[in-house]
Amino acid sequence: MKKTTLYLALLIVLLIFATQTMAVDIGMTGAVRSKAKELDAKVLDSKKATTTTTTDTDTDTDTTLTIDQKVEALLNRMTLEEKIGQMTLPDSASLSGKAEDIKNYFIGAVLSGGGSDTADNSPVSWANQFNLFQTYATQTRMAIPILYGIDAVHGHNNVVGAVIFPHNIGMGCTNNEALVEQAAQVTAEEMAGTGMNWAYAPCIAVARDERWGRTYESFGETPELVKKLGVAHIKGLQGTDLSKRPNVLACAKHYLGDGGTNQGIDQGDTVLNETDLRAIHLAGYIDAIAAGVKTIMPSYSSWNGIKMHRNQYLLTDVLKTELGFKGFVVSDWNAINQLTGPLSNQIATAVNAGVDMVMMSDSYIPFINTLISLVEENTISQSRINDAVWRILKVKYELGLFDDAFENRSYLTGIGSSAHRDVARQCVRESLVLLQNNNSALPLSKDNIKIFVAGKNADDLGNQCGGWTISWQGDSGPTTTGTTILQGIRDTVSASSTVTYEKEGIGADTSGADVGVVVIGETPYAEFEGDSITLALDDTDTAVFTQIKNAGIAKIIVILVSGRPLILPNDVLDNADAIVAAWLPGTEGQGVAEVLFNDYNFKGKLSFSWPKNVNQLPLNYGDSSYEPLFSYGFGLTYP
Repeated sequence: MKKTTLYLALLIVLLIFATQTMAVDIGMTGAVRSKAKELDAKVLDSKKATTTTTTDTDTDTDTTLTIDQKVEALLNRMTLEEKIGQMTLPDSASLSGKAEDIKNYFIGAVLSGGGSDTADNSPVSWANQFNLFQTYATQTRMAIPILYGIDAVHGHNNVVGAVIFPHNIGMGCTNNEALVEQAAQVTAEEMAGTGMNWAYAPCIAVARDERWGRTYESFGETPELVKKLGVAHIKGLQGTDLSKRPNVLACAKHYLGDGGTNQGIDQGDTVLNETDLRAIHLAGYIDAIAAGVKTIMPSYSSWNGIKMHRNQYLLTDVLKTELGFKGFVVSDWNAINQLTGPLSNQIATAVNAGVDMVMMSDSYIPFINTLISLVEENTISQSRINDAVWRILKVKYELGLFDDAFENRSYLTGIGSSAHRDVARQCVRESLVLLQNNNSALPLSKDNIKIFVAGKNADDLGNQCGGWTISWQGDSGPTTTGTTILQGIRDTVSASSTVTYEKEGIGADTSGADVGVVVIGETPYAEFEGDSITLALDDTDTAVFTQIKNAGIAKIIVILVSGRPLILPNDVLDNADAIVAAWLPGTEGQGVAEVLFNDYNFKGKLSFSWPKNVNQLPLNYGDSSYEPLFSYGFGLTYP
């Protein structure tokens, strides 16, 4: 009878403890970790331990130890399974309905790839999901918190209602380090509201051929501009003290030479001698490491035929040894599956080359089991595993995760706030490049003017945000919250003016219009889906321009919404009074209108050379034969 009572009492205590540890809206730190260790230690299979060194010290809270000492003590207590878990990075969608796998497999990090959204994609649901995942992570024997990564490449762009900044090509045209840093700070704050602590940004590719579908992810075509703005972006995300919220981890990508592939083919081959590879493509990483970037992502692409995810010379000899990078290398989405051989060969090749954490989307369990076998058979050494996990744990300590693992609800209210949109609007103002302004067609008057607006990108928030917005490829239409260029124009003119709109410009009443504003260009795309061999305006764009030209409107303004320079036909060049490159401005179309009507002057200067025709490509500043339509650094202003 006494034993039965004792067992029932013990069961009640355990149930109470389990209920408490499942609470989502609390920050579980030292006390919970300590209890989790005590509970799991009783069932740990000691034969799985990879070291006999043990300690009773709670390294997470011992303020007398350095971070390196904490990492060493923690690493020495970990089993092989726990170490492999730290190297594993599944996608959140693959954990749907089985979040307990984070605990069961000691998962070290989770990401949400493009389109891997929560049910309603609201900030609160993202925060709840983050806290659920973190709860499972902190219930493991070692209670090591997870990193949660997301492609926050131009704002917290997966979340509905978050502020979307201009893509990097537009930020490059601002050439404003302080503004780039401020935009990244806003991104970090909005990420902190949902708990995410790791941004897969900045992209510090030096794009050398605009046919590349990721051109808009590059700040520009010169290493000098890219490294300067890349450092500013890293500083904005990571802050001066990485351990304090709302600062988040940055990730410099895609190492190395992703912007230099032949013909701009995404995931292609960069054929280049090492001297030029270092001068053009490595420069940004040298400065990024000096700025304290903690994670680096290899490229899908190759250098002289060797895939970057297997290039031990560049990943280990150059990056880690020569450049002294102390953070960790994380693979791109399922990128190791592009290596030759079965999964075991792919894993061994990548990990031995220097990849520390592997992004496996939904096949994380086969990855874990295979990697364990590879270590047990000595295909991958214990020392290589320990090096990888050391790097990961150290970054987690530097991020302050062991003291502050959970989402802070105080940052939720800042997501999409007017203060954040003000910063984005300034980014738009400074990113716009005035390419042509015949007879001072711009600025426009706000008063007593009749404006006719046309074009598929005039009233389409999704188009002006581009790819990597809410979904991977992005979408046309009202995908999130913001202001279109058309709405910005309507909100800027005075009551004495009229603004009419017809998307295709066909059959519309343009009589009496003083000016026609034609907003054309590209629709959303990402990565290889955006590779183009022509860079041409599509037929709908040329048709709408022709409609407006034939309507006899005295003044025609063309606004190009695009992720790169496009080939402009002579009809547009000869008949447009003004041409504005607006790039992919994001959610704040009001910023475009404010410059058109002279509330602000043009500041943007081209961060890419604008070709006359596609046969000139690749075309870059400093080429021996350099005859662009508009040169690198070009940009007009108002008198």
